[in-house]
Amino acid sequence: MPVIRSTLPHQWNRWSRRDVLQIGALTAFGLSFSDVLRLQRLSCAADPQTRQPAKSCILIWLDGGPSHLETFDLKPNAPREVRGPLESISTSLPGIGISECLLRTATLLNEIAIIRSMTSPLGEHNLGTHYLMTGYKPSSVLEYPTYGGVCAELLNSESALPPNVAVPDFRVGGGNLTGSGFLSAQTRPFSLGADPSKADFQVRDLRISRGLTLDRLNRRRHFTTELDRMRSMANGQGGTADVVDPDLQRAFDLISSSEAQSVFQLNDESPELRSRYGPKSVGQSCLLARRLIEKGVRFVTVNHHGWDTHNDMYTRLKEGYTGARTPVGLIPSLDLALSALIQDLKERRLLDETLIVVMGEFGRTPKLNVNGGRDHWPRVFSVALAGGGIQGGQVIGASDASGESPKDRPVTPSDLAATIYTLLGIDPKLELQTPDGRPVRLTPPEATVVDELIA
Repeated sequence: MPVIRSTLPHQWNRWSRRDVLQIGALTAFGLSFSDVLRLQRLSCAADPQTRQPAKSCILIWLDGGPSHLETFDLKPNAPREVRGPLESISTSLPGIGISECLLRTATLLNEIAIIRSMTSPLGEHNLGTHYLMTGYKPSSVLEYPTYGGVCAELLNSESALPPNVAVPDFRVGGGNLTGSGFLSAQTRPFSLGADPSKADFQVRDLRISRGLTLDRLNRRRHFTTELDRMRSMANGQGGTADVVDPDLQRAFDLISSSEAQSVFQLNDESPELRSRYGPKSVGQSCLLARRLIEKGVRFVTVNHHGWDTHNDMYTRLKEGYTGARTPVGLIPSLDLALSALIQDLKERRLLDETLIVVMGEFGRTPKLNVNGGRDHWPRVFSVALAGGGIQGGQVIGASDASGESPKDRPVTPSDLAATIYTLLGIDPKLELQTPDGRPVRLTPPEATVVDELIA
């Protein structure tokens, strides 16, 4: 079975026999198949009843496992050891409360959907990360591709930038995940290797050594290609194989691209806008993510480290160990970043075509431990989504009174994967091939789309 590449792979499932006959008639008049698809997309855009898929996705990954009880699913009436140190505040949705540290996000809940009944059996970082980022439980024989890897494989992009980017890095869940899984290395996330919040921020692969020009780089690439071609001939391949190293090609494309050079210049943004996103890494990374999707990048992972809060949770989540009068901990920093990103995309009319997902690998234990923290808890946790044409202003599912188990409408990571792919216009039942020719679906057979999210 060939690998299917299409910006609208789910389209085939919606076409009737009549549609196919109409396409045949149109192509008979000289229109190509791509022309027909383009006309159909224009027709859908003119029809307000037809939902357009999101063009890109920004995943804000809360690495380490965020506490649902301190973010999106507080229990203000529970005992102190369950309730924890943070208060619940009212939001733009009547009767719905979230963390006191999500003050700005609380005013935007009409744009956000919260799933409070996520559930998984995997409470170890690497295993949980694989499940949440791929929709599949880990296998000893096969690593599955992440959402970003699938988007890089299936969604066309005319940008000189990589289709799958990680800011500031892709060191997630212990660092064992490649991102590409069984797909080619070219679908792996391009990791910046640098923090956009730092004054000396510079993307690792865009650095050119002093005295080295693009002409010299081009000559070096030519010599390298010739050496690889001769090595290919010596190995009996006749020099006809594609011998260009994909990482080398990508690095050269980035260095030689004016678009790539300019997109990472955060100083081009106004000081006021940069301040709205907040000074921390997650804020400036979200701002950079917005710039990247504007330039055609399909998937950006904003990796927000530090959420494995086994101890001193109050300080880590709220205050941030700085002694600053304004809290700059993990949650206030996320609040600035998420609220600014939603508002910025909306002001630029990009929110409906950009899916935002906020999640980590699991939640935290219902009861505080003796060190003032919470331990790993995958049985129930929360995920937030915005943009991408979702139905915002709702809470899906619920946990029980102590935040220990799903109370109703349990949603698995496989269900979430099917939903994310659907929102991106990708059929979750689509099959890709492993290197040995084995067909593998994008999501497990039991995966079910969360229909409440589909606007």
